[in-house]
Amino acid sequence: MMRIGAGQRLTIADVVRVARLGEMVELAPEALTRIRACRAMLDRKVLAHETMYGVNTGIGELAEVALDDEQVRQFQRYLIYNHAAGIGDPAPVEHVRAAMLSRIAVHARGYSGCRPEITLTYVALLNAGVTPIACEKGSVGACGDLAPMSQIALSLMGEGECFYRGERLATRVAMERAGIPIPGLEARDGLAAINGSNLITGIGCLLLYDVERWVAQVEIAAAMSLEALLANMKPYQPKLHELRGFPGAQTCAANLRLVTAGSDLVTGKLKVKVQDAYSMRSTPQVVGTLRDALAYARTQLEIELNGVADNPIFVADEDLVLTGANFQGAPVSMPLDLIAAGVTMVSVLSERRLNRLLNPALSVGLPAFLTKGAGMFSGHMLSQYTADMLIVEQRILSAPSCVQSIPAAADQEDFVSMGMNGALKAKQILKNAYGVLGIEFIAATQALDFRGHTPGRGVRAAHAAVRAVVAHLDVDRPLFTDHNAMAAAVERCAVLEAVEQEVGPLAGSW
Repeated sequence: MMRIGAGQRLTIADVVRVARLGEMVELAPEALTRIRACRAMLDRKVLAHETMYGVNTGIGELAEVALDDEQVRQFQRYLIYNHAAGIGDPAPVEHVRAAMLSRIAVHARGYSGCRPEITLTYVALLNAGVTPIACEKGSVGACGDLAPMSQIALSLMGEGECFYRGERLATRVAMERAGIPIPGLEARDGLAAINGSNLITGIGCLLLYDVERWVAQVEIAAAMSLEALLANMKPYQPKLHELRGFPGAQTCAANLRLVTAGSDLVTGKLKVKVQDAYSMRSTPQVVGTLRDALAYARTQLEIELNGVADNPIFVADEDLVLTGANFQGAPVSMPLDLIAAGVTMVSVLSERRLNRLLNPALSVGLPAFLTKGAGMFSGHMLSQYTADMLIVEQRILSAPSCVQSIPAAADQEDFVSMGMNGALKAKQILKNAYGVLGIEFIAATQALDFRGHTPGRGVRAAHAAVRAVVAHLDVDRPLFTDHNAMAAAVERCAVLEAVEQEVGPLAGSW
């Protein structure tokens, strides 16, 4: 059971446990106390008719429109209705669950002004496995993820649809079956449910977790290719990377040494080139750059997870109402663009090693396209085509979304982060990266089959893990089955698990 608001900071790993693994959550008593105190302050101000944005005024360009008492009671319902304006397929269940956890964490800080019933209903929905359906597309990433968060907030009125126990149901039916009361909306409740970049943050947390594990597998695949290409192993010595000082490069080099430990290449039994191509010897510097970017992105997302993203913000102990733009998605949008471009960059490096494995002019004696029957057979020639197509799509998607603002709301919202575009394209880039890396794993394993030296312990474990999925290519066969199977194995971290079981945890892994 994960307790929210008990003084501990939420981490990306916490989001994974709740959103993906179904861990239960509860609000800490002190969080409930803060929520109640904040609500009491808001109720006093409503009774005193103090002007508060989104409580007794309209929103956006309509912020100057004052609402009377009856309109204050009705406004939150219409706010949710008109903002539930997304389009497209339902967001994955784990994304919605991550967004709900992120919103609960905001409320738990005690500055949102909603009733406790709102937050407790989201907690109950998470714990019961009732997941509101929200369209993937529609958020511009400022004023929060208004469209998808509003679809989620329909559940607070018993409206919309939900996934529950494998069924798609009317929300009212799902909540009745789960025994969850419908709280309804009163003053402030609706805006407090939607006014943050919580879906972007939720997707980002899950994405970073997956990229981190993908990077560890990149290092394993690189180690296999280095072995297959009879690499000079001096560029991975610790002193070299300590002298420059980048943590990511040091981590990558350490993992390459760990996975190749015990190899004939390391012990000096084989004659190697004085210096290898960049795609080989600069692996720590390139992969390490992505590792350093991940560290920055993780910091940004975890700040957001534990911050107050609302407008207005109600500071009960100072009787203060603050208005601003803490809903702005830029602090998480820009890091996601960076990570997406970094995954593409590292995928390009993977493809360049693949090229050296397949090209007989570069492969240090390996058969052309890794087949003994070149001419009659084409071996893995077409695997490179597939990797190249995936990379071109990655490159197209790597254009940053954070600079793509289109003004909205009669220019009241004249700069928005477009962070949802960034999150969704980063997800597609990673999906392609599973395929690119899977193809390098297949080729490196095939290449090692033609070598006679003893590879490192980690490389041997990786070789066996790949062979559990894809057989040696003796004569040509349709390769799409192998490609898809290996991409799926990369996504579930099959090679990483096998290698870590053999040599212990890789540095920098979750």
